[in-house]
Amino acid sequence: MWPFKRKEPEVETRSSGTGYTTQVMQARADYITGIEGVAELTGTVQGCVSLWEGGLSLADVDGTEMLTPAMLALAARSLALRGEAVFYMTDDRLIPASDWDLTTRFSRPVAYRLGLPDTGGGKSITALAAEVLHLRIGADVTMPYVGQSPLRRARLTAGLLQTMESALAEIYTNGPLGSSVAPFPEAPDQDMSDLARGFRGFRGKVLVRESVNVTAAGGPAPQTDLKPSDVSPDLSKAMTKETLAASRASIEMVFGILPGLSNVSTTGPMVREAQRHLAQWALQPVAAMIGQEASEKLGQTVTLDVMRPLQAFDAGGRARTVTAIVQALALAKESGVDADQALKLVDWGDE
Repeated sequence: MWPFKRKEPEVETRSSGTGYTTQVMQARADYITGIEGVAELTGTVQGCVSLWEGGLSLADVDGTEMLTPAMLALAARSLALRGEAVFYMTDDRLIPASDWDLTTRFSRPVAYRLGLPDTGGGKSITALAAEVLHLRIGADVTMPYVGQSPLRRARLTAGLLQTMESALAEIYTNGPLGSSVAPFPEAPDQDMSDLARGFRGFRGKVLVRESVNVTAAGGPAPQTDLKPSDVSPDLSKAMTKETLAASRASIEMVFGILPGLSNVSTTGPMVREAQRHLAQWALQPVAAMIGQEASEKLGQTVTLDVMRPLQAFDAGGRARTVTAIVQALALAKESGVDADQALKLVDWGDE
């Protein structure tokens, strides 16, 4: 009835699982629960990320010119630290998105709201799924459209590495390293203060205390307790070296890097094997995923190969294989055996 108006139904607004608000709330929740999530600031993680960047940026790209080394390096860093990388496709190039939100249908993205970075502030645009190159690794079955970084999948180890390096940094900053307590015979307080003040200003300070043994009847001062005592913390009992090495090795394995690569006593064959393992089991599957996504969005076959540029293969073994194949083909020709049929018997055909 006039002048009353009908009450409009309230519109409920919900946030998606990948928006900026969700990230802020998750970061706050991690801070409250004690997981700071700053393991990516350590040198171990940054070294692994650099290997990912270098490996993917050198990949041989066939089928498109949009996947430049710079774009592949950005994608590798985003995948390593965030688990996802989103690019907005224009007519001639890819534009990386700093933030995005998406809607799905049957677990497949159909539309995106992208935040594109720019000087003076970015801008937000809406794009269909066919206009967006969405790369993701480590997706869970509950959210196959959201990727997870290696650090997020190994949060306990990442937290241990961050805690260990933070604790060591605090010890080397505030700990009494090189400090000692030196006994001193009985003397006036002013002399003791002047003597102790003279040692200040050094990294390893020397503290002076009076002797606990007192002489009587003018006899000689006892020397039993006049020995300096070191107050530097003994970190070996806490097994900091072993724990730090184990956490670093675990983080390297999460990124697909053999821990022997960072070992101080590593050798050339071990370095080559670690590089081969990184390229074959970590980067090449990511490159295949990028090629598949680019092929679907660009409408043409796109392939990426990181094995050849990184030389992640046994050169000596390949040379011996070529020699054996040539000899086998020559022998088959002399014997009148069909070489194609012989290769198919050992599963060496094109198919």
